[in-house]
Amino acid sequence: MVEAGPRLTPCAGMHVKNVADPAERMRIWLSTQKPAIYPYKTTASVSGTNHPEDSASKRPSLRAQLGTYFLSSGEDSHPRSGMPAAAVSSNVGGMGSYWTCACPRPADSERVPFIDPREWDRLCSRAEALLHVNRGVFAKSAAGNTILSTLADAFNSRLPPGRQVGPMPLACSVSQTGQHRWSGTDVILGPLARSETAPPNFELQSETVCIRLVPGDSRITHALLRHLPTGAIRRIRARIFVVAGDAFRTPQLLWASDIRSRALGHFLNDHAQSVSAVRLRDNLLDARGHSPVGSRSETGIGRDTLLGVFWVPFHLPNHPFHGQIMHFDTSPVPGEKPMQTEKGHFVGLGWFCPKDLQFEDRLEFAEREKDAYGMPRICIHYKWTAKDNQLLAQSLEELKLAGAAIGTFLEYGQPKTLPPGSSLHYQGTTRMGPSNDNASVCDPYAQVWDTCNLFVGGNGVIPTATACNPTLSSVALAIRSCTKIQSLLT
Repeated sequence: MVEAGPRLTPCAGMHVKNVADPAERMRIWLSTQKPAIYPYKTTASVSGTNHPEDSASKRPSLRAQLGTYFLSSGEDSHPRSGMPAAAVSSNVGGMGSYWTCACPRPADSERVPFIDPREWDRLCSRAEALLHVNRGVFAKSAAGNTILSTLADAFNSRLPPGRQVGPMPLACSVSQTGQHRWSGTDVILGPLARSETAPPNFELQSETVCIRLVPGDSRITHALLRHLPTGAIRRIRARIFVVAGDAFRTPQLLWASDIRSRALGHFLNDHAQSVSAVRLRDNLLDARGHSPVGSRSETGIGRDTLLGVFWVPFHLPNHPFHGQIMHFDTSPVPGEKPMQTEKGHFVGLGWFCPKDLQFEDRLEFAEREKDAYGMPRICIHYKWTAKDNQLLAQSLEELKLAGAAIGTFLEYGQPKTLPPGSSLHYQGTTRMGPSNDNASVCDPYAQVWDTCNLFVGGNGVIPTATACNPTLSSVALAIRSCTKIQSLLT
């Protein structure tokens, strides 16, 4: 197993929130945003995008989320990106070291249509078990109950039984003493995550890029790896190869290896996202049971302002969005005075929209230009369609409804649409399909078409337009891939 970035913790792929020392957590976050030998910029101006707030006179600046860096700075001669907020992580564990751990089950059109529904449910259940998903991560509180009951009053009439407003399913274990252990890649690796428990036939090499898969006679014969600190090239032979970088760099490697199906890099899919932030109204707390301002449950991993995460599920046709609500005891919006001076109950709301999938939403790989890792440079062609913009406008109205029901909007937390790429939920560029008809990159087991020993993984494999967080779907599809891989090895 190789990874382009560094190993952050002794336990490989551990979620950074599990690091006890807040200063050490911040050091890790910043080290992966600006790797010492790979100078990526962490801020950029929005340009070349069609999101509603963009204009020549007012283009908001972007800042990469902690642990990530932008795919393109947008400030050089490279063609302007259609997804200006597109960001990636380069470290052992990838974004699994930083993610929110939200694992809602996909429903309706989000589910993969060519996988039997009963099998899909079994795969999701297995994925939930592997990720330690549960709904009881945060202790119940009066404020949390207020948020849930108020949102339920606003939305449950539009949602079916069994899929209504409730706590967000989160990939997190809770000890008997109430300490949280957030799931990262380490929970999947198990004993492989630690050098002292890994078997002798397993090697995890960090700061190493796979620069090419060498095909021959409908199979991959070997892979070429470059160790970045030394530049040394290594040749690896294997019976099975699995590429699970992300929705940008997995198709990048296939393209660099002359594995170029028509659908490769196409159908790029990111959740269009609208957000807002409110302060919970005191009269609601008084009416439904007041809890002390700023009260919270300590997690045992250092100061954390998060008090709870709630969910308004995606459901067609009455709620074609995924609503994610996060409860804090300080303002979640930078620039708000309460963040520095005042404790309270603050709520961040995000509504995610399924993309109107288009073949033209794609990655273009340069023939000669290289990125900082020496791989073909990526240009993103991506637009919101009229249908996307209509759904986004509806999501803003939903945010206003939800926010007004539970509190008052913060000065910097008025409902707004974020630039394309902001959700970090990139999908579709190595999508699976039921047949080799040039509309997919791999089969329903994620085996790349016409290459018998090559599989792909990650969010890029998801073929549907989803609104909910994609990790559970990715893990479920990876489990299905493993059954095929195991059959080929036995």
